[in-house]
Amino acid sequence: MGAKLLCFCLASALVSYYIYTPIPENIEEGWKVMLVTSLFRTVGHVAEVADRLGMMHYMEVMRLITVAEHVAPTSDENVTVTDTEFSNVAVRLYLPRKPARGLRRAVIYFHGGGWCVGQAGMKSYDLLSRWTSSQLDAVVVSVDYRLAPKYHFPVQFEDVYSVTKFFLQSSVLSQYGVDPNRVCVAGDSAGGNLAAAVVQKLLEDSEVTTRLKAHVLLYPALQTLDLNLPSYQQNENGLILPKSLMVRFWSEYFTSDSSLREAMTSNSHVPAESGHLFQFVNWSNLLPEEMKKDYVYTSPVFGSSELAKKYPGFLDPRAAPLLAEVARLRGLPPTYVLTCEYDVLRDDGVMYVSRLRAAGVRVTHDHAKDAFHGALMFVSSPTNLPVGNRLRNRYIAWLNENL
Repeated sequence: MGAKLLCFCLASALVSYYIYTPIPENIEEGWKVMLVTSLFRTVGHVAEVADRLGMMHYMEVMRLITVAEHVAPTSDENVTVTDTEFSNVAVRLYLPRKPARGLRRAVIYFHGGGWCVGQAGMKSYDLLSRWTSSQLDAVVVSVDYRLAPKYHFPVQFEDVYSVTKFFLQSSVLSQYGVDPNRVCVAGDSAGGNLAAAVVQKLLEDSEVTTRLKAHVLLYPALQTLDLNLPSYQQNENGLILPKSLMVRFWSEYFTSDSSLREAMTSNSHVPAESGHLFQFVNWSNLLPEEMKKDYVYTSPVFGSSELAKKYPGFLDPRAAPLLAEVARLRGLPPTYVLTCEYDVLRDDGVMYVSRLRAAGVRVTHDHAKDAFHGALMFVSSPTNLPVGNRLRNRYIAWLNENL
């Protein structure tokens, strides 16, 4: 009996140690966040083992979360939902059912998932798109762009840009009863990255005559140069998205060559000849004092030129919108940027806000001090959280006023 009790206690201690993650005091229902974080960590460990044994690629295992969360396109009393294609790219389309009182607004949405996982049909994204369509009486186009590791940059960008450009055609807008003066793009995490890049590119595209009314970036990933920002250091082993996973997402976006991931992990992947780009991500100049905390800015450590020659994408503004020259930022539409305190990507969004404001762009910066990366997706059972609902409502409220 004593031996069994001892084994039980040891097993319980090991499970508790594995599940336990320190949760900041201001996060509500932290036990739910702890369980979800442990689930992600478990899947990550399984993915690592499977990858090392040559059984499955790391990201293919991570994508099992996407498969488990997938829901079929199901219409309800408020919205008609269909899966279709725009410009040969898969999209999920949400059309309000109530009679139109005139031309409608439209939101083109790009899901997150580190360019490697996620899809428009995931339950959390499906709910967000339904809610957006219903609350705003808006047409919502949720884009299923192709993913790494099968497809690397710039395929993801090209897919979302192709859909956006297709939808902004006068004939397509007319077909869906959309007001050409009330269209926006939005995205979260990697989708926020794609949204920022699409909006920048549209300003240079003479073939597109319809101009976006607004764009929304929800805890976006915006730069690849400095992966040791204060937010990366503060949240290195943080909730949902630790630094190691974000680095893996970034490197996989460009290549499955582990040498890039290793260089990014040590923050020594940028060659000296590209050193001038660090002015665009110098957090000592771009972060407000309260977000610098006690961290000290250090000069960049340069790496091999060979990586940049083989994988130039990580220095491309289409992949890292924060690297855009100020002239490229001028003329961008009104912007909503959501950042979360407990998120490795927090400082990307904050620095972009600073750069946009310096370029004369009207920006609403919503910084959630009680939130973490991905919080907006926690709006359904069993992981429904008050903070997820609050952030979703603030996002919808901004769109309602600005779109």
